[in-house]
Amino acid sequence: MSDATLSSYRTDLKIFAGWLKEQNSGLFSVEQTHIQAYLAYRFQQQYSGRSTARLLSSLRKFYGYLCQQHRLKVDPTQQIENPKIQPPVPKSLSEKDVEILIEQPDVETPLGLRDKAMLELLYSSGLRITELISVEVNQIGFVQGVMRVIGKGDKERLVPIGEEALSSIQLYLKHGRPELATEDTNDWLFLSTRGSKMTRQTFWYRIKHYAKTAGIRTHLSPHTLRHAFATHLLNHGADLRTLQMLLGHSDLSTTQIYTYVARERLKQLHSEHHPRG
Repeated sequence: MSDATLSSYRTDLKIFAGWLKEQNSGLFSVEQTHIQAYLAYRFQQQYSGRSTARLLSSLRKFYGYLCQQHRLKVDPTQQIENPKIQPPVPKSLSEKDVEILIEQPDVETPLGLRDKAMLELLYSSGLRITELISVEVNQIGFVQGVMRVIGKGDKERLVPIGEEALSSIQLYLKHGRPELATEDTNDWLFLSTRGSKMTRQTFWYRIKHYAKTAGIRTHLSPHTLRHAFATHLLNHGADLRTLQMLLGHSDLSTTQIYTYVARERLKQLHSEHHPRG
């Protein structure tokens, strides 16, 4: 599992252990009734179904392991059902807003060249933020116009890179990255001011900064550009199977959420432009 998943599971277990302590119990003496009571408590506290589902995943992994190691006889999570989750509608940006956002970095500076290249690549290829910051220089095929991406579960896929993104990356490699690199710099494509690998938090902060300077009021995250990539492709005629491959989804049902976004966009266009809309 990824470091982010492990960190989330660890946090869930710590919070659950804290709640159990208040009930005069502990992680190793849990019964099904404890878990049911905790789920009821979370419902009262208005936790989302998605976070509760992740919590149950954490507990199932943990107690499954304890049973496997013969430290527990019965898995207390066995009879617990997952909450029903309504798939969230991805927040996206209009094509115009994406263009404005990408034009915000100051390309006269190394950081501006880096940020523009990152924004262009994120929107051009629909990468996850972890995939973006983990790209190495040798994963970019400039002649072929494709990139080798290592996604979730170490699954590898090839994704195309648009001309604008390729051009921005080449400018960054020529005039930006050398200014950021140090003697200890590895092969990461996108570097921090210290010459190390960029972090998720830093890039999130940079996107928020550019959204503010662009006057974009929509809540933005690195994932918003991934959603924009998918939505805009659908709006321009891409099919779901192609989109699934580009996004690196293992299940087509994950990709289908974007059809709702595209459908709502069509309704909006019809309402705005049809004489009887």
